[in-house]
Amino acid sequence: MTASAIPGDMDLALDDSMDLLDVTDLRSIDVHTSDGVTLAARLFAPRRDAVGAVIIVPAMGVPQRFYEAFARWLAQQHFYVLTFDYRGMGLSKQGPLGKLDADIFTWAERDTAAAVEALMARAGDLPLTWVGHSLGGQIIPFVPNGTRAAKIVTIATGSGYWRHNSPALRRKVLLLWFGAVPLTTPLFGYFPGRRLGMVGDLPRGVVQQWRRWCLHAEYAVGVEDGARERFAAVRTPIVSFSFTDDEMMSERSIATMHGFYTGAPKAMHRFRPTELGVKRVGHFGFFRPEMELPLWQSHVSAELVRKHDFTLRS
Repeated sequence: MTASAIPGDMDLALDDSMDLLDVTDLRSIDVHTSDGVTLAARLFAPRRDAVGAVIIVPAMGVPQRFYEAFARWLAQQHFYVLTFDYRGMGLSKQGPLGKLDADIFTWAERDTAAAVEALMARAGDLPLTWVGHSLGGQIIPFVPNGTRAAKIVTIATGSGYWRHNSPALRRKVLLLWFGAVPLTTPLFGYFPGRRLGMVGDLPRGVVQQWRRWCLHAEYAVGVEDGARERFAAVRTPIVSFSFTDDEMMSERSIATMHGFYTGAPKAMHRFRPTELGVKRVGHFGFFRPEMELPLWQSHVSAELVRKHDFTLRS
């Protein structure tokens, strides 16, 4: 399991009183996909000359507003930043979810690809950094223009195979995959995760494909034709941030997921909260405002501009 799996009552809200205008120029923009769908996105533009561009690719069931504080901080570091919601999610939801025909490939091939194009249309030839949270770090091989990224930064990204989930989560996911999803999705036409306290509401095609992945030992690679080759074809350097107190991703799941990227050089960073001087990070804490000093300034800032000479590791 990945992303905002359980519990569904995870507080993803940020303080609405935070002043965005003191940091960056912020605009809400429409992103148009190749199949005619309009997505909601937000563009954070630095007030001084930009040094690069960053796209934040969200986790499963997590709205773009959750990434607002991090996006604002990146703009302070002179990056163009784009956040967006997949179709059917957050501000991109249009009409009844039960009528939406979409799966994870749709989110990758159509939605994320369109978001990359929208960002680069504004950033021009500036180098692009891909920041993927959980699912956002898994779908890179399925995004046609993902190769435009000069660097990939994955946050709490691991394989969703249920036996590799953190011990505390394994028993709960059995209820999700063998009870809640197969029973409620046909009944409602979508997965009503919000009322069940699991993940959040998801399109039928998304949750059904995700279930197939999570029940296979090799996750998407073991389910989708050609996926192994797609992962191996990624050559972009990857920097991984993971945390020992992640309530969803075990160390094994993190290693397995990044092991699929056999052609990409990788730098794996795994932290205990005590190393950062905080009580908890977990699966979501990286993006919270209080992580600016212990994580963003202390560890992420250097990675955004560093040119790695690390060796290829599988």
